[in-house]
Amino acid sequence: MWTAVIVCLCFVTAFVLASLVEYWVHRLMHASPQLKISERHREHHRKNDGQGVLWEFLDYVKGTAIAMGLMFFVSWQAGLAWMLGALAFAAFSSYAHQLQHENPTKCFWMKMPVHYVHHKYGMWHHNFGLAVDWWDHVFGTYKAVDWLTEEELNQPERGLLALRWW
Repeated sequence: MWTAVIVCLCFVTAFVLASLVEYWVHRLMHASPQLKISERHREHHRKNDGQGVLWEFLDYVKGTAIAMGLMFFVSWQAGLAWMLGALAFAAFSSYAHQLQHENPTKCFWMKMPVHYVHHKYGMWHHNFGLAVDWWDHVFGTYKAVDWLTEEELNQPERGLLALRWW
């Protein structure tokens, strides 16, 4: 019984913590232009395009591989649940990021697709979330705009999976 509870807690905690790390890393990219990763991020803003779901996912995994393994020092069950929670968020965030670049009206889990708006309106100080908008609300960086314009309304109808995967 307790093992199942701990496993679930590890999975959920890793998922939520990964979203927090994503928020702060993205925010840091905007705050400090001297960081090496910031040049790549500026290029991302210039192109306003995602890499494809698979390549986004691989970037997440490369950047967090050490943190994914930490809970294995507690137990293999906790480690596996922690790693799966982090991988689940990496997969979800990679998908959400690509979706917001290609088909933002399909981000049904957010009132406003914050990453899409972040790019569309050049919000260098707002809307840092990629997959979720929770942390923008918590840290006061959420900035609502009327984002659904003719541009979005006139896009051809596409399904939730119709995007670049690699």
